[in-house]
Amino acid sequence: MCGIVAAVAGRNVVPILIEGLKRLEYRGYDSAGVAVVNGSLKRIRSCGRVMELEKLTDEQKLEGNIGIGHTRWATHGVPSERNAHPHVSGGISVVHNGIIENHDEIRSRLRDRGYVFTSDTDTEVIAHLVCSFFLETRNLLQAVRAAVRELAGAYAIAVISAEDKERLVVARMGAPLLLGIGDGENFAASDTSALLQVTRQMIYLEEGDCAEVTLRSVCIIDRNGHQVERPLHVSQLAADAIELGTYRHYMQKEIFEQPAAVAATLEAVTNANALVPEIFGFESQKILPGVDSALILACGTSYHAGVVARYWLEGLAGLPTNVEIASEYRYRDTVPNPRSLVIVISQSGETADTIAALEHARRMGQPSSLAICNVPESALVRSANLKFLTRAGPEIGVASTKAFTAQLSALLALSLVMAKIRGRLSREREVEALEALRALPGAIAGALRTEPKMKRWAEKFAACEHALFLGRGVHYPIALEGALKLKEISYIHAEAYPAGELKHGPLALVDARMPVIAIAPKDALLDKLKSNLQEVRARGGELYVLANRDAAVAEAEGVHVVRMSAFPSLLSPLTSTVPLQLLAYHAALARGNDVDKPRNLAKSVTVE
Repeated sequence: MCGIVAAVAGRNVVPILIEGLKRLEYRGYDSAGVAVVNGSLKRIRSCGRVMELEKLTDEQKLEGNIGIGHTRWATHGVPSERNAHPHVSGGISVVHNGIIENHDEIRSRLRDRGYVFTSDTDTEVIAHLVCSFFLETRNLLQAVRAAVRELAGAYAIAVISAEDKERLVVARMGAPLLLGIGDGENFAASDTSALLQVTRQMIYLEEGDCAEVTLRSVCIIDRNGHQVERPLHVSQLAADAIELGTYRHYMQKEIFEQPAAVAATLEAVTNANALVPEIFGFESQKILPGVDSALILACGTSYHAGVVARYWLEGLAGLPTNVEIASEYRYRDTVPNPRSLVIVISQSGETADTIAALEHARRMGQPSSLAICNVPESALVRSANLKFLTRAGPEIGVASTKAFTAQLSALLALSLVMAKIRGRLSREREVEALEALRALPGAIAGALRTEPKMKRWAEKFAACEHALFLGRGVHYPIALEGALKLKEISYIHAEAYPAGELKHGPLALVDARMPVIAIAPKDALLDKLKSNLQEVRARGGELYVLANRDAAVAEAEGVHVVRMSAFPSLLSPLTSTVPLQLLAYHAALARGNDVDKPRNLAKSVTVE
């Protein structure tokens, strides 16, 4: 959730740190700080936005050739300057992402040795612990390695010392951290985007790695104490891809990038004349024919994508599929199937719960895995046997939009490939499916034209405190996603239900003050859904309906309809998603909310 930037250079690193922190703002944070060595250790921290921190560094003319910076999302201790990072102990300064589970035990030990704690954070124990070992060794790398051996939990840390203006030390376990390699200067960060301003050459640290970073070299020590080389990657991420451009918010930009994101994601599929397993990796020909079920593990929006995929995998491919919330999966007794394909879905590829769920599934004897992810260098991608990269580009807005539709695109391609492997897709249907996938970007572009009507609906929603979303079949998880979007950024309480469940309880909530949004494409369940909508109208509920042009749902008093263009029914979950994103966006605007940085939320949830 938090963000780390660190630099050692022959120039003032403060502007590099500040710019890096700005590029990490999308991850979510409540305070920020920097520390540099310039004769002595100097630190500035503040609550609120990085812009406020930048003003303070300018006012105090902060400079230094080595430094660390951090954006904090509160876990231990309230958002405040005293709890903001970096933390300091005896000339040692530390920034940390993650959670130290045994911090109470370490704190007690250190207090007995005379260390004084000035914050409520778990991170401060790391600063004191490193300091205690540094006093013994006078070697920062040795001190950090000794300190992390005592830590239980997840961490990515960067450490500097007032006694050494030429080197910083970093370490990671369970939280992402990478090195940036420059020309006579080197860097570290929790995210590639933070370093694109200074380098495109990246080294991704492995679990348990500890690294010493100087002006001209990096030395990496693995968890077993051996010096190792890690591959150097040249990032393909364009620096301007994370710029806002002419859009008002990143979420707005990302909603309108969806046609291009889906087209890029499906390029390898739609440019071919046939569906081939190899799009999921070299081992797919060996792995996919042997699976007899699927287990999908994901959180939040990615979980909703997984629920949609269950309908496709079972309906198209006849593949029994179970979908689990990753944060719950490993805490209950399950019945593992060694022939199941474990599908893990994550935008960032660093979602702690999903990574842990994959490892748990593997330990349970389920070795075959597929990662669907937007970040090629992420921990999740590196952990899975097979992978499919959603080429959506960086997603900055906390509320996921283009990553979701890109995930759905990938999962639809998987379902069609599995249908072909299992002999359930004739050549004629394969050709039709490929044509549908080629038409998908255009269909999403058509759905974007609903924005004017969604904006008018949003003006009414802005005055409400509750909303109900309804869908049937494959559109029920789309209703779940629509409700989540509205909750995330407008702070309107929203619930989603299968429409057939109305009479089993939720109908009690319906009155004139509860808007009800229904997804009503023309499909086999349309007539059933219409009956459910009548139940709402009979109780005085106000209906807002997303319908196909031929769905025969008429506008009337208390019934508002947006008609979407005709498109293949296979694509309906993706196109139905877009108006719901626009509704949430404009409702949040109408309520004056910070759309890209909703309260209490973070983009990359890298702690459990």
